[in-house]
Amino acid sequence: MRRMAVLAAVLGTATTLISCSEIEEVLRESGATAGREARVSPGAAGRALEKLEVSPTGSMSGYDREDFPHWSDAQEFGWRVSDSACDVREAALMRDGESVVVGEGCDVESGRWLDPYTRRTYTDPLDIDIDHLVPLANAYRSGASEWDEAKRERYANDPDNLLSVEDNANQEKGDKGPEAWKPPNRAIWCSYAKGWISVKSDYDLTINPQEKVSLNQMLAACKKR
Repeated sequence: MRRMAVLAAVLGTATTLISCSEIEEVLRESGATAGREARVSPGAAGRALEKLEVSPTGSMSGYDREDFPHWSDAQEFGWRVSDSACDVREAALMRDGESVVVGEGCDVESGRWLDPYTRRTYTDPLDIDIDHLVPLANAYRSGASEWDEAKRERYANDPDNLLSVEDNANQEKGDKGPEAWKPPNRAIWCSYAKGWISVKSDYDLTINPQEKVSLNQMLAACKKR
């Protein structure tokens, strides 16, 4: 609860008064960002961005979300949960929430979740979606159309590509890249861009020209210190 109060206070402060690195530190401690991006420096992210292949957006022909098995067994995909009954959605809710109450069969019953996209706090897990930072459809049209099912399942359940967010914010984002949608909360643009670049780098996915421009713009938020 103390961490949540600190996070709320930080995000309620004008972004001109706090550095991007300080914001990321609080977000990381609260569990409000997906894994690795908080540990990647802006410089490293910029260099990784330059190495990504720039290519026109691929086709959605043949895409089916069910071809990316998701909410699989959490332990199998590296989530730190003690109950073998937990699926990946439940594991993400536990990682990203505060005061989470878990019932029989790893059912998440209640807790507190700060949505990093909107800065609003929710207590009902039904209000929370687990967002793929780089959406499945976006991955499909930037290289995942060539993957086998095992790699698609690993991608769909990767802790570094998943984040607990408010359901309406997630639906507004849809499968859009940063050239078409950015978090309303500008304070996380730095960590959002770093996370996006990390995922695309890890899975050898391409970016389109407009996407690269937008990611560079978002990385500029890291330099406002």
